[in-house]
Amino acid sequence: MIALMRTGNRHARAFAAALIAVAGVCLADTPVPAPGADTEPAPVQKAGADGVLIPITGPIGPATSDFFVRALRDAGESGARLVVATIDTPGGLDTAMRDMIQAILASNVPVVAFVSPRGARAASAGTYLVYASHVAAMAPATNLGAATPVQIGGAPAGPPGGAPEPAKKDKPSTEDDGKESPVPGNALERKAVNDAVAYLRSLAELRDRNAEWAEAAVREGASLSASEALRQGVIDLIADDLPALLAALDGRTARMPSGDTTLRTAGILMRTVEQDWRTRLLSLITNPNVAYLLMLIGIYGLLLEGYNPGSVLPGVVGAISLLLALFAFQVLSVNYAGLALIALGVLLIIAESFAPSFGTLGLGGIVSFVIGSVMLLDDDVPGFSIAWQLIGAMALAGSLVLLAIVSFAVRARRRPVVSGGEALLSERAEAIESFDAKGVVRIHGELWNATSHTPVRQGQRLRILSRDGLTLVVEPESD
Repeated sequence: MIALMRTGNRHARAFAAALIAVAGVCLADTPVPAPGADTEPAPVQKAGADGVLIPITGPIGPATSDFFVRALRDAGESGARLVVATIDTPGGLDTAMRDMIQAILASNVPVVAFVSPRGARAASAGTYLVYASHVAAMAPATNLGAATPVQIGGAPAGPPGGAPEPAKKDKPSTEDDGKESPVPGNALERKAVNDAVAYLRSLAELRDRNAEWAEAAVREGASLSASEALRQGVIDLIADDLPALLAALDGRTARMPSGDTTLRTAGILMRTVEQDWRTRLLSLITNPNVAYLLMLIGIYGLLLEGYNPGSVLPGVVGAISLLLALFAFQVLSVNYAGLALIALGVLLIIAESFAPSFGTLGLGGIVSFVIGSVMLLDDDVPGFSIAWQLIGAMALAGSLVLLAIVSFAVRARRRPVVSGGEALLSERAEAIESFDAKGVVRIHGELWNATSHTPVRQGQRLRILSRDGLTLVVEPESD
């Protein structure tokens, strides 16, 4: 271990080089001709005057938002005529969703939301994106809806599961002014739901879509299939795949900030935007499980550096990990009480080694650590919760550390004292000369003054009873 710590500089340089190597990897966008384009020769276009396909898959978080906003901005700067966003998501974070919607509303390029492939869904935050887009389309066997907020703007929203609890008939929910409220739950939940309703209705009115169903999707968690969504005016069209979508879009009018625009999609080339290294790195860091591990590595790394000053490696790794974790928690929906409980739990486990309480501090630390881990992130937001298996594994590791600390403390307590004045009490001395009250004895090759209440013979083995300064109190050892 000591040799490893002494080579900390070399490991730190290797670690930094690995980070730079990861940051240098990026994927180039690959132009892909849209299938079916051979029915008509592709028009002569200037570079970038094509269509852009942006896939939105999985939970919507900071990485997805950053990727989409940058891709949409680049599409506008390159002169793209159309952006198709394929959506397959269970939902995600409100702040990330709103950033994406603001980018769509400000875009000078028509954005088509296409819930595909078959079997995909645009649930929760995905429904808001569909309503915000200039054209909304779905593939057969897809669905959208269930847009009840779980956490809007950091305030607690509806109960777990997405839908509000049914109101009790005998105790209607009321606002502060005493009037009955149509939204069940406490004041914060009602404010969150009403805010979401107003937001989705405003998008529906902007795009001339069904605003009544939009409100039902928020208040009641309603969902629709593709055919029902088309029948009720929630979407604009149904298409089997991308070629069918492009064919259906040709000649359709999209309402843009600068005025109505007629879409010309016949023979258009679709360029798929792949996630680059920045998006993949951000997605990795903002994964709740990874952020959780980075935080623990950072805490333990800095503590280990404090115990072994100059070892370098634990400090470097710990500082980098902790900064990355803090960045992830900044963009994630974090409960800071849970974060404080985790830190307290780790400190209590460590304190057990300095002030042995035979498990009291450590047990409190384990309990605090587990409760804080459960509270850290909202487990109702799809894809943004910490796996209970990971929490259990880290709690087990902390318990093993605690068990080792308590075991060492117990064994140290039972072990005889091997240094200091107290160690003399377990040793035997030898009389240098015979004496009745005061004399000289030898112990560990040293000569000590000694007193005894019984006569002592030369060469007799003596038991040490106590020590008074530089004088030992002894008595002859019984034969």
